[in-house]
Amino acid sequence: MSPTKNKTYWKDKLHEIIYEADTPAGKLFDVVLLVLILASIILVMLESVRNIDAKYHNALYVGEWIITIFFSIEYILRIITVKKPFKYIFSFYGILDLLSTIPMYISFVFAGSHALVTLRALRLLRVFRILKLARYLGASNQLRDSIIASRVKIFVFLFAVLISSVIFGTIMYLVEGEDNGFTNIPKSVYWCIVTLTTVGFGDIAPQTALGQFITTIIMILGYGIIAVPTGIVSAEYSKSLKKSENDTPNPPSKKLNLNTQRCSNCHESYHDDDANFCKVCGNNLH
Repeated sequence: MSPTKNKTYWKDKLHEIIYEADTPAGKLFDVVLLVLILASIILVMLESVRNIDAKYHNALYVGEWIITIFFSIEYILRIITVKKPFKYIFSFYGILDLLSTIPMYISFVFAGSHALVTLRALRLLRVFRILKLARYLGASNQLRDSIIASRVKIFVFLFAVLISSVIFGTIMYLVEGEDNGFTNIPKSVYWCIVTLTTVGFGDIAPQTALGQFITTIIMILGYGIIAVPTGIVSAEYSKSLKKSENDTPNPPSKKLNLNTQRCSNCHESYHDDDANFCKVCGNNLH
């Protein structure tokens, strides 16, 4: 085997292990990766407990660094095994991989920033690919599309709630006054938002009969306000379901892909199960 072919072979083999989960080696790599992600999160959580940290600080610290070094090597390998590294670096998963690697290094400059390694929890999203849960992504995509379609209505609704909070907050400031804890309008607006969302911290409470009457109205409005966004999103979700049912089931362009094939050239991952070449750039997938 020539040096050039040998170089291409090990890169392709490494790419298959790191980016795909259809082979035993690839699945094992991803399972180990998920276990290390969970372990790193547990280590950071344990370090935040003073009694545990005081007793096992060195062990926890060493454990975090071992996992960080593994992630650093993995990140470098992900870059060198693709033909267009910037495509991966600036992709969604590429940014997540970088964010999960750098916190320990940043801790040399900013003390305590290593706690940000909990961002590695986002990498658990890879479990959808490993366990072939792609069939459930359709439902999540419908929910996402429903929220996006409702964004204008939700924005108008929230803007109306904000205006109402300012008005009611100002009224309560005039009715209750500083003696009853409503020392200024911003604090009164804060109280109104807390009451309207039915949280009710209880740090400020109306004392006058008129103030209590207005509070009752605000609390009743709060229950109605909670239902409105739910109704808006539910209506859009219902429309999305009806549209999905009316469409032709599983057309070729929207075929459900349950494989983990990822092109090493353009990084495209949505390929038909029986595809041998990338549908975007024509690169050999095997």
